[in-house]
Amino acid sequence: MFVFEEICNLKSYINNHLNHLRFNVCTLRFSEPASFFSFEVVNIDSMLFSIIAGVVFFVTFYNFSSKICSKSVPGKLHIFIELVVEFVDKNVKEMFHGKNKLIAPLSLTIFVWMFLMNCISLLPIDLFPFFVENIFKFPSFHILPSSDVNITLSMALGVFFLILFYTIKERGVLHFVFSLLFKPFNNFIFIPINFILEIVSLLSKPISLSLRLFGNMYSGELIFILISGLLPWWLQWILSVPWAMFHIFVIVLQSFIFMVLTIIYLSMTLISKK
Repeated sequence: MFVFEEICNLKSYINNHLNHLRFNVCTLRFSEPASFFSFEVVNIDSMLFSIIAGVVFFVTFYNFSSKICSKSVPGKLHIFIELVVEFVDKNVKEMFHGKNKLIAPLSLTIFVWMFLMNCISLLPIDLFPFFVENIFKFPSFHILPSSDVNITLSMALGVFFLILFYTIKERGVLHFVFSLLFKPFNNFIFIPINFILEIVSLLSKPISLSLRLFGNMYSGELIFILISGLLPWWLQWILSVPWAMFHIFVIVLQSFIFMVLTIIYLSMTLISKK
C-alpha cells in the first residue's frame, strides 16, 4: 500500500511538471490537459519563456552592436558575444559558399535563441511551478520551451517555409513541380513513386529537426524531474550535479545541430540550381 501511494505521488509530481498551462482562445479560459490536441489551445508557459529568451537575445546583441565601435575596453560579455558571432560566421562560411544576406543572421538567431531556451532546463525544477501554484493558483506550469513539440516544430516549419521560398525563387515554380514529379526517375510511369519519395524527403526535414531537439530536451528534463521526485532534497545533488554538467553539453550540441542542419538545407537550395 505504501509503495502504491509513493508511485501515485511520483506520477502526480511528474504530470504536474510536464503538463502545460494551456489557454483556450475560443472560450478565453484555461484548459485541462485533455484538450492538448485542440488547435484553439495555446501553451502559455512555452510561449512566455520562448518570448523571454528571444527578448534577452535581442536586447543583449542590440546593445553589443551599438557599442561595437566604442573605444571602451570590452568586458567579458562583449568578448563572449564576439566569440559566438565568430563561431557562427566560421561555420556558415565553411558550409555555405554562395552569397546570401539571410543565412548568417538566421543561423546566429537560431543558435543563440535555441541555446537560451535550452538553458532554462538548468533552473531548479520546482522553482517556477512552486511560485505559480502558490501565488497564481495554476495547477501546472512547464518552463522549458524546447521540450514542447509545438515550439520545436514551429521553428522547424519556419526553416521549411524558407526552403520552399528559396527553392521557388531560385528555380521557379515549374522546376519545383518538375523535381517533385520527375526525380529521381525521369519517366512518366514513375510520377506517383517520384512524388511520394520527394514529399517524404521534403517533409522529413522539419520533422527530423523538431523531433530531434524535442526528444533530447524532453528526456533531459524528465531525468531532472525523476531525480527530484525520487530522492530527498539533501541527496539530489549527488545525481543532479553530474547530470547538469553533462546536460550543458547537450544544450550546446542541440543548438549547434539545429543551426548546422538549417545552413545545410538552405545551402542545398540556394547553391544547386540545376
